[in-house]
Amino acid sequence: MRSSLYIRNVIFGIEDSLAATVGLLSGIAAESVPHETILLTGFVYVFVEAFSMGIGSFLSEESVQDNQGKRTVASVDAALGGLAMFVSCVVAGFVPVLPYLLLPSSAALPASIVVSLLVLSLVGYVHGRLVGKSVLPRMMRMVLLGGTAILVGVVVGKIFGM
Repeated sequence: MRSSLYIRNVIFGIEDSLAATVGLLSGIAAESVPHETILLTGFVYVFVEAFSMGIGSFLSEESVQDNQGKRTVASVDAALGGLAMFVSCVVAGFVPVLPYLLLPSSAALPASIVVSLLVLSLVGYVHGRLVGKSVLPRMMRMVLLGGTAILVGVVVGKIFGM
């Protein structure tokens, strides 16, 4: 039970942070905003999202424990699960930000998307191996769903861009 809590939080944290961050940055970068604005947005978003996701994980796990009548020392597990969520969100969130630190915006946008999709594919692979399932469908699912988040970011950026 304990290991599944951590695996769930790490996979969820990586996928959510990676897909949401690259989607957000892609939507903003697609509108040719200043490079500094993209970086500031990325840094703020990564930490706010990681903190929020960590708290959300902790509170939801405590709710499950309350509902099952198992809330005793298990709150430590909920806190560690929240910490796993926070750390995985921060680490994964900086994957799409990194190209903007190293490259000009025009090159960083496609690099951010490609690197993020590759990492999502790797997460799908690792997850498939961990749970003993076929890795290719897990990889494709991660890339497809993460790619959809990127597309949503770009579309919304284009629709509401100034």
